[in-house]
Amino acid sequence: MIQIEEAEKILNNVKSHKLIEKIKIKDSLHRVLAQDIVARIDMPPYNKSAMDGYALFSGDDSDRFKVIEIIPAGIVPKKEIKRGECSKIMTGAIVPKGADKVVIKERTIEKDGFIRIIEDDDLVNICYAGEDIKCGDNVLECGTKIRASEVGIIASLGIDMIDIYKNPDIGILTTGSEIIEPGKELLKGQIYNSNAYSISAQFAQIGINTKYGGVIPDNIEKTREKIYDLFYKVDVLIISGGVSMGDYDYVPGVLENLGVKLHFTKVAIKPGKPFVFGTMGKKIFFGLPGNPVSTFILFEVFVKPFIYNMIGHKYSPFFIKGIMGKNFSRKKTKRASYIPVNYRDGFVDIIEYHGSAHLSSLSKANALLQIPIGIKEILKGTNVNVRQI
Repeated sequence: MIQIEEAEKILNNVKSHKLIEKIKIKDSLHRVLAQDIVARIDMPPYNKSAMDGYALFSGDDSDRFKVIEIIPAGIVPKKEIKRGECSKIMTGAIVPKGADKVVIKERTIEKDGFIRIIEDDDLVNICYAGEDIKCGDNVLECGTKIRASEVGIIASLGIDMIDIYKNPDIGILTTGSEIIEPGKELLKGQIYNSNAYSISAQFAQIGINTKYGGVIPDNIEKTREKIYDLFYKVDVLIISGGVSMGDYDYVPGVLENLGVKLHFTKVAIKPGKPFVFGTMGKKIFFGLPGNPVSTFILFEVFVKPFIYNMIGHKYSPFFIKGIMGKNFSRKKTKRASYIPVNYRDGFVDIIEYHGSAHLSSLSKANALLQIPIGIKEILKGTNVNVRQI
């Protein structure tokens, strides 16, 4: 059994073979940039009005101003502002020459082609060319994960196609003769397959689709057949169950017989001690326990960062500082524990948790609290960092 830090070091040292593809920005959500995004224009590209109003020269102390032009957004002004003049301007329109201020419409009265300013407006109400982004700026770095905001930024620069790292092909298998698919009649001694669907959903949350290979019964030949069939069709194979020390836990042995190098089979983490990681050439294998909370937590702590590294993104989990809402204690301290918690208004509340099979506890949690090795208790009022999920 190895420590969490050693397992992370092993995973971090695996060389990834990144492939690049070009896609349209409309399809880029959750993907990872394989290029820097360099601005080809200023943003805004011209001085534009931030409000509906009247563009004029701020040093002009005239009593009234003649409206010489109406400037809608998208239209280039034809006239230059002179003393005693203004142009009626719409939000987003180009500010005309000679004007250095826009007085908002609500602080003026317009009559017979002239306006009067009835209330002082201290604001300039102009967005200046290049104040957000200047031509030549490195706006987004290679390795950035694309969110909706990044899609908007890239589009605003006139870029429609970008280079991104290709997602790996992910395969998922579940083991256990007692496992049946949702929608079927549940017989005595059977349980529904939740792990394949929760793992697939966790991958979907980071923008990666998966291939589901079904349930493997507790049979060594079927285990070998199913693993062999899917392993050569994907880049990464995830198997839930069959990785511990039971009579029907065939997965590690089958993998070794197929030529997979097992880097570790147990990690000092609770839940999730039986945790297998193996490689064969460019192929990657993760063996997760059958208990659903173990599977979920191992994915968050180990699998997700590894996959992000494969697609060129340096992932860092988001930690939140909070205060323990009540006392926590445990008897065994030889492994680091991850406890589902609820973070709210600065306080961390321990959720009722019955162990690694208590899947419903995760639906009430929005974070995980790590209890380091050797720590028996954390008292109410203690400052802690929790990992957002």
